[in-house]
Amino acid sequence: MKHYLISGGSGLIGSKLCQQLIAEGHNVTVISRTPNTVKDKCGINVKAIQSLTEILPDSTINIVINLAGEPIANAKWTNKRKKLLESSRINTTRELVNWILNRKQKPECFISGSAVGWYGDSGDQILTEESKYHDEYTHKLCAAWEQQALQAGKAGIRVCIVRTGLVLASKGGMLQKMLLPFKFNLGGTLGDGHQYMPWIHISDMINLLIFLASNKDLKGVFNASAPNPVTNHEFTTELAKQLHRYKLLPAPKWLLKILLGEMSSLLLTGQRAVPQRALENGFNFTYPRLAPALNNILTKGKKIL
Repeated sequence: MKHYLISGGSGLIGSKLCQQLIAEGHNVTVISRTPNTVKDKCGINVKAIQSLTEILPDSTINIVINLAGEPIANAKWTNKRKKLLESSRINTTRELVNWILNRKQKPECFISGSAVGWYGDSGDQILTEESKYHDEYTHKLCAAWEQQALQAGKAGIRVCIVRTGLVLASKGGMLQKMLLPFKFNLGGTLGDGHQYMPWIHISDMINLLIFLASNKDLKGVFNASAPNPVTNHEFTTELAKQLHRYKLLPAPKWLLKILLGEMSSLLLTGQRAVPQRALENGFNFTYPRLAPALNNILTKGKKIL
């Protein structure tokens, strides 16, 4: 049995992770700006705190998982919004790492979130953890975020960086936003639809985090995406098929750029990321292909369709 400390634990990934860890018999503490909401989202057996100062100096924390960060696609990237995106990731991670470095009883492992946006717009190039990046805002944001997390390694702590793709779940996340227009036969591809969408089923996402926490030899960067990324055209075609809906004409690039500004790059560009290191180290994906993954999620979420 381990004691996990999780930041961002009430979000889409964090809440499911907490539930799984509790089911496996672990102790879980979640640090949250709104601790009164944690038990509803994560389970009654999760301890919620608002500040790291609430953790006693001599208490044992085995694993720290950092999932904090404002949603990147919820608003236009104004200068004010960018500062919020950066502070919620970089500053929060710095604070957490400094707390770890100053503890006498240090955790054995620090797992910190990042995103496949680290690679930037890479066209149809297959991206492993060794691939280079295209220099743009998402790369700069993720690179600064990762650099803060890697500082924990100064204390000899095992550090894993998880570059996450689009997490598919029945409640919340990107898929939830796509369902409504498809429900009314208004869904379609974005731009030319050639951009890749590195996706991952929520169950595989949770299992990968636990896999990294449990394997003491693993450290460094891991792509958290299914082995078979698809283009936006392929994704929307499969989604329409499973929902028994029509797929309309694409949303043109020029319109998305007018409506979303710089943030439109999230929709119009992509990363053909593959989880090479996870596969090489023996991680087995329950949902390596899109059709079964969508079928599972849409069946669970059928009440909203």
